Amino acid sequence: MAVTELAPPEELEELRAAYRGFLEAHVHPVEAELGREDEAAEALARDLRARAKAQGLWAPHLPPEAGGTGRGFLAYAYLNEEIGRTLWGQLVFNCQAPDAGNGEILHMFGTDEQKERFLQPLVEGETRSFFSMTEPDVAGSDPTLLRMRAVRDGDEWVLDGRKWFSSGAEGAGFGIVMAITDPEAEPHRRASQILVPADTRGLTIVPVPVMGHRGRGWTTHCEVTYADVRVPVDNTLGEPGDGFRIAQKRLGPGRIHHVMRWLGQMQRAFELMCRRALEREAFGGPLAEKQTVQNWIADSAAEIQACRLMTLDAAHRIDAGDEARVEISLIKFYAARVLQDVIDRAVQVHGALGLTDRSPLAAMYTQARAARIYDGPDEVHRMVVSRRILKAFADGGAWRFS
Repeated sequence: MAVTELAPPEELEELRAAYRGFLEAHVHPVEAELGREDEAAEALARDLRARAKAQGLWAPHLPPEAGGTGRGFLAYAYLNEEIGRTLWGQLVFNCQAPDAGNGEILHMFGTDEQKERFLQPLVEGETRSFFSMTEPDVAGSDPTLLRMRAVRDGDEWVLDGRKWFSSGAEGAGFGIVMAITDPEAEPHRRASQILVPADTRGLTIVPVPVMGHRGRGWTTHCEVTYADVRVPVDNTLGEPGDGFRIAQKRLGPGRIHHVMRWLGQMQRAFELMCRRALEREAFGGPLAEKQTVQNWIADSAAEIQACRLMTLDAAHRIDAGDEARVEISLIKFYAARVLQDVIDRAVQVHGALGLTDRSPLAAMYTQARAARIYDGPDEVHRMVVSRRILKAFADGGAWRFS
């Protein structure tokens, strides 16, 4: 694909500038306050979200017919180079995980009643949601191992089981729960996705600290227990047995959304590294004159650009109707490593300062490590890519990089 096909149109550049200007004026200066995650921080976030919504910078991941302002995956990739520069960008513009993915599948598979009850308040920013799939006793990388059951009793599902790493569950209004509804079916038809209001009797949410961080509300990662939880069968998303199919529709775009945000994180860390290298002196001159630091800058520039072009290409393919599964798996494991490496180099150039809260790098570094695990660990994505490439050769063909 020609790079010119990926170039953003002039009106998109203007929109990117609007997002950048909003972040620089209103979000970057208050990152420390938002990071305290107390009641004052929540009030500040509500105010910022209201401002963003009033300016039309709202829900850029969803199309207008779903209540968003989105223009497709390629446009969203460019916008995320700005939005992703800070953890709080996605929250301020109401395109945060896991709500973004939940909104997409509600738009694609929800009934009119489900859209009115769950999607509309989600898009309007009146509630949050969580996605409840991963279980503590089985490998999250293999969803066919899921054990949680939902048994039909008349017009109700009765859910029993335990999930964890249900991000953002604390304070959410509802969850989308993956549960086994037909254990006798073939592996990828056993599960269904069910909408469960968070205040349903028998549902218990407990935040699980991750790398020493408990979080609050949106930033929590929770264990969710379902004990005789009853919801109407009408809360089924799609048809019974569609759980794995819907999960694939959700996780593919969800993975590229993560990588889009990482582009912003990489670029911000890169800029911080370059500026620090020019201003900090050691052993007779600025760090920028040291060959090791120069190598870090050159390697980072090459890797970031590679991630950008791979991500833009995958986004373009999705807009054209291709699921781009191989391309998404490629960028998921490659960009996760680049993200961690670039931030690590930036921390090293900053020295001890990079470990403190006087720089955004320490928080960025902590968040970056999880990128190699959530939405499929690196090893699984490498396996997916290699198997598909080898299958092409085994079938008598070859793999084309186009």
